Amino acid sequence: MMSWSKIIKNIRLLVMVMFCLAFCMPVWAGTSETADESQRVFDHAGLFTSAQTASMETEIAELQKKMKMDVVVATTKDSGGKSAVEYADDFYDYGGFGTGNDYNGLLFLIDMDNRELTISTSGIMRRYLTDKRIDSMLDRIYEYASQGDYEGCVEQFLKDTLKYYNKGIQAGQYIYDVETGSISFHRSIRWYEWMLALGVSLFAAGSSCLSVVRKYGMKKERRKSADFNLAYRADCHFALQNQSDSLVNKFVTQAVIPRHTSSGSSGGGGRSGGSGRSSVHRSSSGRSHGGGSRKF
Repeated sequence: MMSWSKIIKNIRLLVMVMFCLAFCMPVWAGTSETADESQRVFDHAGLFTSAQTASMETEIAELQKKMKMDVVVATTKDSGGKSAVEYADDFYDYGGFGTGNDYNGLLFLIDMDNRELTISTSGIMRRYLTDKRIDSMLDRIYEYASQGDYEGCVEQFLKDTLKYYNKGIQAGQYIYDVETGSISFHRSIRWYEWMLALGVSLFAAGSSCLSVVRKYGMKKERRKSADFNLAYRADCHFALQNQSDSLVNKFVTQAVIPRHTSSGSSGGGGRSGGSGRSSVHRSSSGRSHGGGSRKF
């Protein structure tokens, strides 16, 4: 049978262990959670130095604050049998990235396994980065990748992302689903459109007010009354004369109105859509992604 002294000693030891765990666990948990939330550069291919990674993280954090969207950079040397586009989409979706209900943001992937550069867009960013804009971005990024300057690839990607974000969603932008053929147009009101609407509203309101003022002024009634009194007092009368109109000559002019034909594509289903087109597809998670890729 255990003595009372040993029981008390064990109780004290248990209390000390619980006391240490109570202080140590929150500190460890908070540190781990913060690191997971802030990390946006995942260099699984080992292309960057620690200093380069830290610089990218800082620049991405500033870009996220400006755009209110997520920005992720990833590298890999083993895509697991997936294409570069599939790997990029799944990395973004299953990594829990994106802001808002539409998971707004984008990811840039340097795939050393498939030797491919990939941009994957999600949410509202699909409308900012159209097919034409992504092609332009990949053109500039490729110049760095062909020289083995992978840090330059990321820097150019971040620079172009901010540039097109500042330009905004271009007029006539639409999303084309390559799998279903559905089209979703972006509805926006330009400054000159709301100015025109304001002008029309003010004109309509002013015309109504002016009409009411004129009616209450009774200018027509007073003028009719004056004419009646003048005719009555002057004993005036009207003398009507017979008049007739004769048709002197007639000219008929004919002109052919040319039928209007559009020189651009309607964007209904071909790959040669307009500059405002954003082609999208479904990832393995079922979400809609835009973007593009380029071999290097």
